[in-house]
Amino acid sequence: MALHFERSEFDARRDRLIIEMAEKKLDAILLFAQESMYWLTGYDTFGFCFFQCLVVKVDGSMTLMTRSADLRQARQTSIIENIVLWTDREGSNPALELRNLLNDLDLLGARIGVEYDTHGLTAYNGRRLDELLQTFGQIADASGIVSRLRLFKSPAEIKKVERAAELADAALDAALPLIKQGGDEGAILAAMQGAIFEGGGDYPANDFIIGSGSDALLCRYKSGRRKLNKNDQLTLEWAGIYNHYHAAMMRTVLTGKASRRHQELFEAARDALLAVEKAMTPGNTFGDVFEAHARTMEAHGLTKHRLNACGYSLGARFAPSWMDMPMFYQGNPEPIAPDMTLFAHMIIMDSETETAMTLGRTYLTTETQPRPLSRHDLDLIVTSS
Repeated sequence: MALHFERSEFDARRDRLIIEMAEKKLDAILLFAQESMYWLTGYDTFGFCFFQCLVVKVDGSMTLMTRSADLRQARQTSIIENIVLWTDREGSNPALELRNLLNDLDLLGARIGVEYDTHGLTAYNGRRLDELLQTFGQIADASGIVSRLRLFKSPAEIKKVERAAELADAALDAALPLIKQGGDEGAILAAMQGAIFEGGGDYPANDFIIGSGSDALLCRYKSGRRKLNKNDQLTLEWAGIYNHYHAAMMRTVLTGKASRRHQELFEAARDALLAVEKAMTPGNTFGDVFEAHARTMEAHGLTKHRLNACGYSLGARFAPSWMDMPMFYQGNPEPIAPDMTLFAHMIIMDSETETAMTLGRTYLTTETQPRPLSRHDLDLIVTSS
């Protein structure tokens, strides 16, 4: 089997889940999030674009229901022993087949948790599932159980994230020589992703962000490429990815020379990131981290140019997004604790002057101050034309 962790690691994760299930008086949990299945069993696939479910009983037994295309995928990449297939055919209803499976597993009348909050369970399939389980047993929303367990990284997971961070640094190293007058966004993007692949990394769970000129103010990927001018701005948000674990970074790189406004926004972004680092300690909350960001931006007169969130947890994620919960936003009560891998991004977009500035990196929280996982410093990057 192509497992990325020792069997003992998966056993420990299963035991943690069983404890949570017992505390919530769940007889079973239906997992639909691909990252939940991967974390718990190693199962590695993009087959979650179709209906599939991992049934975990409180005794620790697990059964995967999936399609025939993923049978060998599950056997080769996971510790799952019991695999049941639903058949593609006109008029098929995999939710009905799942209900029959639950009956076979002696769960009729049981208290069952469902992982609703995931891209792996569409609203269409969720409605069909609810209709079929109305009279089957007691159904509870169990969306946050595994995602919160994944928030705290084991030593083995931290090694994966550290390797991902090395690949993120390598991607920036590959990009910098190409960021100059006439530099092509396509070549820059290819160099960054190529460095990650060459280093043994994976596809990211979402597209890298790349945009120059006025597109540097965008916080999402968009189709289309341009070449850089003599004095230009290029916003990049990317991640190193290793065994699906992500370590993200964000930078706005300038060509030619920095304008006065760019320098002002950079100083604000740097001050805000340092304030966030100071707040990213046990005893504070995710909301406290956001407030450190917001206060600094306000002190620089940039409240209307900042975003309403400034980062989030990272880990092993699948498409369409590498963003994990919880996030840094106002009032989030989730406590900061050791062994979290957290991405903090300072994003300032001044639409009035069409000036962009971003700065972000991934941290490992500790008992005291967080440890940055990138070897790159926080200096403003200006390349010569």
